[in-house]
Amino acid sequence: MSTSILESLKALVEKNPASELGRYGLANEYMKLEMYPEAIEQINEYLKLKDDEGAVYRMLAEGYMKLGRKDEAIEAYKKGIESANRHGHPTMAEEFEDAIEFMD
Repeated sequence: MSTSILESLKALVEKNPASELGRYGLANEYMKLEMYPEAIEQINEYLKLKDDEGAVYRMLAEGYMKLGRKDEAIEAYKKGIESANRHGHPTMAEEFEDAIEFMD
């Protein structure tokens, strides 16, 4: 099931590389399939298009952690804290701060 969704999202992004929804959806599907490098690539492309309110940074950090890239995961959480605070999501910022603390 997930592969047909994946193929649809890939086609969407191929047709419209500036599709924020397509990039986010594709990253999410790659995460579900444990295709972390691909997910990270799509998240980074998504972030070039959109000032995310913070949640995508959780996905980015999780992808980095699955690959054993702790420093990059911490950096993703830090960017997520900035974004969450900028968009008025203090609870999300606190969650990310807690995640960083837990990693140390």
